[in-house]
Amino acid sequence: MEQTHTTHNGVAATPGAQRRVLVVEDDSTIVDAIAARLRAEGFLVQTALDGPAAVDAAEAWQPDLMVLDIMLPGFDGLEVCRRVQAQRPVPVLMLTARDDETDMLVGLGVGADDYMTKPFSMRELAARVHVLLRRVERAALAAVTPRSGILRLGELEIDHAQRRVRVRADDVHLTPTEFDLLVCLANTPRAVLSREQLLAEVWDWADASGTRTVDSHIKALRRKIGAERIRTVHGVGYALETSAP
Repeated sequence: MEQTHTTHNGVAATPGAQRRVLVVEDDSTIVDAIAARLRAEGFLVQTALDGPAAVDAAEAWQPDLMVLDIMLPGFDGLEVCRRVQAQRPVPVLMLTARDDETDMLVGLGVGADDYMTKPFSMRELAARVHVLLRRVERAALAAVTPRSGILRLGELEIDHAQRRVRVRADDVHLTPTEFDLLVCLANTPRAVLSREQLLAEVWDWADASGTRTVDSHIKALRRKIGAERIRTVHGVGYALETSAP
């Protein structure tokens, strides 16, 4: 088996250009199509067809990223995500057959970084995988050369060096994507950022079809830091409030 090393944020990385992607999907036609596209993109790919096999493969193979369907036999993708993230942090692109915001928010809450609703294009899926891996690389670089100081906006505190967030001195657990989204808003407090701007800056994704991903991550972030801290400007985007209680 090819050797891996661990990046500064705890995510294993494969030496060289090739990265390991574990694809978990119970439909053999879909899993084969995803695996073929990602291999064509230069990734090393393994597949699993059920929840227990996915957890075992993640532990044994140490993937750099998982493409994970929610509906699986054995136990579902949410439980797979919980168990794998408890072992080591792994970027997760979650797939759902239902355009259900509850599923999306629950998925984000257990550690998924992004989601896609079926049916989807293989081009977009491959692009999302590349984006998530670039974010991991940026986070690793930030851990080596962190921004100095702690940003305080009212009772909200953002520690760039440790990638930690506190509200009223209490630690708030954010996923890597949620932290990056909060920092993006905090860089220009009270300024309204469009969904397209946030999608481009946080996800490196220029296609406006992904703006619902932004909305779902904003909702998850609000639940953790307080809904009053992020203002919605209807038809435009979001702004971080500096004087929220």
